[in-house]
Amino acid sequence: MRFMYNLIFPLVFIFFIPGMIIKLIRRPGYKKTFMERFAFFSLERKKCLEKYHGAIWVHAVSVGESVIAAALIEKWQKSDPEKKFVLSTTTTTGQALARQKVSPGVEVIYCPIDFIFFVRKVLRLIQPSMLLIFETEIWPNMIAEAKKSGAKVALVNARMSDRSSRGYYRWRCFFRPLLNTFDIIGVQTMQDKERYAAVAPTAKIEVTHNMKFDQEIPIDFASIDLAAYFGNGKHQILLAASTHSGEEKLIASVFSEIKKDFPELRLVIIPRHAERGKEITKELNEQHLSFRRRSEDDGKEAKDVDVLLADTTGEMLAFMQAADVVIMGKSLAGQNEGHNIIEPALLGKAIVCGDVLKNFRYILNIFKDNNALITIDCDEQLADVLKELFNDKNRRDKLGSKARQLVNTQQGATNNTIKSLEAIL
Repeated sequence: MRFMYNLIFPLVFIFFIPGMIIKLIRRPGYKKTFMERFAFFSLERKKCLEKYHGAIWVHAVSVGESVIAAALIEKWQKSDPEKKFVLSTTTTTGQALARQKVSPGVEVIYCPIDFIFFVRKVLRLIQPSMLLIFETEIWPNMIAEAKKSGAKVALVNARMSDRSSRGYYRWRCFFRPLLNTFDIIGVQTMQDKERYAAVAPTAKIEVTHNMKFDQEIPIDFASIDLAAYFGNGKHQILLAASTHSGEEKLIASVFSEIKKDFPELRLVIIPRHAERGKEITKELNEQHLSFRRRSEDDGKEAKDVDVLLADTTGEMLAFMQAADVVIMGKSLAGQNEGHNIIEPALLGKAIVCGDVLKNFRYILNIFKDNNALITIDCDEQLADVLKELFNDKNRRDKLGSKARQLVNTQQGATNNTIKSLEAIL
């Protein structure tokens, strides 16, 4: 089956090249070493990687996974300072964040595209003792060639959504031998274990729980001064985090409606993909809202506005710290896959989201069972829910406190994962 994959993959990849180029141009982040995706490394980089022979190669896709991966590496280094790590990412934003987050002694690279020759070249450069993959990045050549090189191969913080489980099971003749290649698969929940086991019954699967619960607020963390955008005064801040197409229009419309009752209310929109700033600008103009774009902030004094479009990356927690209510994106306006609700919970914020988060169902159910957030069944409920919260500070504080306490009770997955990985090294 891998022969067929290697035969078809180059043909399919041709159709993805235009989209890759567009994203590279439009999306912010670290781009200087992007050609590493094609296994092109400068002489300087090659010499640097020679020092990391025998390292643990950790692969995370983008921003969210990079944060968790950096935290795992830091904790592992504390228990074993002699261990060397190489962290790879796929996206430019993930690369930028990884370079900011990793501790000294960790080399950050771009993950090669899954062409067999690219993968082999990078494996020769690193000569890893282990390939450690986060969540859902199952690339056949990367996994098989790492195993062939003598490295241990592990999948951690793994999950399998409803949609993925159907696809994996339908194509189990392809995925079963691939999953059996892993020396260990550490999954988030028992349901995830059952889904992986249905595809590959003999795979080595352990429930190590969800490392997202182990996130910590940085020691040097500081919120952003919103007075530069909204003026001095006691404002109420509504934050729409990691929004997708359709959600900005809905939230801006609801904001316009309820602001009549809450004159001190201000809105911050943080799109999941910062390059959508121009698209969202058009929608805000159509609703006649005064706004400023964070990406175009030149530091000069400007008039106070009602909306801040934070079309930048790496500032999510800083904006969340200043918020009174957080709406988590990809859960409204027809979106239902969801995003990580743990970050606002860590900060003790009142959280609002849709009632279906397909990619975070387990986490959502824990929060719902403990009344630690508010979910809405349909978009029409959003205005009433927000009015209730902005009318009742005690209600907001209680929700935030419950959310923060809940996260504390669910921690420990990172230690579980490191213990399991140490056992196979």
